[in-house]
Amino acid sequence: MAAASRASGTLAELAALTGHAFARPDLLEMAVTHPSAIDRARGRGQRRGGAATGGSNSGSGKGKAARQGDNQRLEFLGDRVLGLIVADMLFAAFPAEDEGALAKRLAALVRQEGLAIVARDLGLGRYLKMSRGEEESGGRDNPATLADACEAVIGALYLDGGLDAARAFIERHWQPLMSAEAIPPQDAKTALQEWAQAAGLALPRYRVVRSDGPPHDPVFEVEVAVEGAAPARGAGRSKRAAEQAAARELLSAVARGQD
Repeated sequence: MAAASRASGTLAELAALTGHAFARPDLLEMAVTHPSAIDRARGRGQRRGGAATGGSNSGSGKGKAARQGDNQRLEFLGDRVLGLIVADMLFAAFPAEDEGALAKRLAALVRQEGLAIVARDLGLGRYLKMSRGEEESGGRDNPATLADACEAVIGALYLDGGLDAARAFIERHWQPLMSAEAIPPQDAKTALQEWAQAAGLALPRYRVVRSDGPPHDPVFEVEVAVEGAAPARGAGRSKRAAEQAAARELLSAVARGQD
């Protein structure tokens, strides 16, 4: 995989950081393999195959096997495991809170920002396998890439060690984030709307300014504008997530202006 950028850390180092002895280290390797590394290798293979056989092996299934080598399926699984375990932690930690309050806490804890924080604490970017182009564009510190990889690591832990292994990792890294929120966090869009209404201003206006990335993993950039304040932008893997990020950014700017 010469065209891919090599990770500067080893799988053994990363396994030690997770606190789990992997019986199947290939799962951890898959968890840190960005789609760009697989896409690049698959493209080279198809070019070689086409030159040698006129493309006759395009239906052999090899492309499908290679595609499964990236971390997207593990990310899908890890996302669900994370949600289950954090929900269980919240249910036990806040017995007096209703479903709405718990849902707000859960959404805040499993969103991209929290995942990227945990990934950076682990130094996960050092262990990622990706194309050189992806690395040169800042891929090793991209919040969405780090969040995906973090969820994929959780998926790998679950497959290799079961729910107990995943729970140990999640409790160690998410308990501090959970404890930092004394009250349920408020939805950023709701908070911005309430601020605008209290100030006698028109409701916030959102617009998508850019959409990048492949169809299976798009990144949206949204701008929000409120009368009397400079517009703010935020990014996310869905329009709603990008709107929330933009609203948080504008609220932060308003708070800084009031200091």
